[in-house]
Amino acid sequence: MSARLGFRLAAAGLALLAILVAALQARRPTPVSAPPAATIQQPRPIDARLARCQALGAAGAENPDCLKAWNDARARFLGAPKAGG
Repeated sequence: MSARLGFRLAAAGLALLAILVAALQARRPTPVSAPPAATIQQPRPIDARLARCQALGAAGAENPDCLKAWNDARARFLGAPKAGG
């Protein structure tokens, strides 16, 4: 047997091995992971107030409840003490 024929047989064997591995991998069932739990978060009261004020548009800038809600949100975000209340 010549070296050339040996290399061809080795190459054919590797190709068949690769095909076999690919076929076995394709038959393997994929693990089914549980979908992430859908959690519906209820808006916090301050967030609901801010959403209402946002819906008011420019009128919210003059609404005392909105001014207080924005002040509370600013204090919560910045960690600053609440002014005027």
